[in-house]
Amino acid sequence: MNLSLLNKYALVGGASAGIGRAVAVELAALGAHVTLMARTEKTLQEVLATLDTRQGQQHGYLVVDFNDSNDLRAQVTVLLDKHPIHILVNNTGGPPGGPITEAGEEAFLAAYHNHLLCNQLLAQAVFAGMKTAGYGRIINVISTSVKEPLDNLGVSNTTRWAVAGWAKTWANEAGRYGVTVNNVLPGYTGTGRLREIIEKRAAATNQSVEAIESLFKNHVPLGRFAEPGEIAAAVAFLASPAAGYINGVNLPVDGGRTKSL
Repeated sequence: MNLSLLNKYALVGGASAGIGRAVAVELAALGAHVTLMARTEKTLQEVLATLDTRQGQQHGYLVVDFNDSNDLRAQVTVLLDKHPIHILVNNTGGPPGGPITEAGEEAFLAAYHNHLLCNQLLAQAVFAGMKTAGYGRIINVISTSVKEPLDNLGVSNTTRWAVAGWAKTWANEAGRYGVTVNNVLPGYTGTGRLREIIEKRAAATNQSVEAIESLFKNHVPLGRFAEPGEIAAAVAFLASPAAGYINGVNLPVDGGRTKSL
């Protein structure tokens, strides 16, 4: 099985922590040159220092805030003047939780901008280079809510479905150029995002954090939360030559929690 990413350039969103950081580490371990994206330069520098360079890789980072799409576009344009991007990992922190009945218009607009519109901006920017190379992987880290809406995440559920539909359309149109577009759907994963959800649920229900953690784990057949690296392994496989005929799929990585097929 060919998993080598030698001579491939990757651009990874949300790379300062959690799943994004684990993805960057895994892609570098397979030989890719990795450019990290996130808002905090100090954290990006810390992650950069951990990336594998044993195969001659040269890594870098972009300090970007997805709320400013003009700056994002400008920075990516400068990056693409240096080299193409063969692997784009769209990974953006989820919108704040809450019931959809209480969600305001501004919450939907912000989520659509940072997830859907910024994904489109990045995909369009890298697509020409992927076509020229005859190799492209666009991988979107979204959520199992694409298959089953999650309680108390109304804006997120809505936005993630939109991203899944967007990705399927891209897969249909880009495949002829050797570019695949797939979604990875993490389940409960040991990140700051999950911790925030658990703490809010505990406070809202007057239960302990430990009780909510146990409740969540009871919904997972494997009985535990995922490590970020386990999600990253799925992303890295889809980025590799071995996954060249996988296109337009939603891949749950959730320990079996999702009950639908």
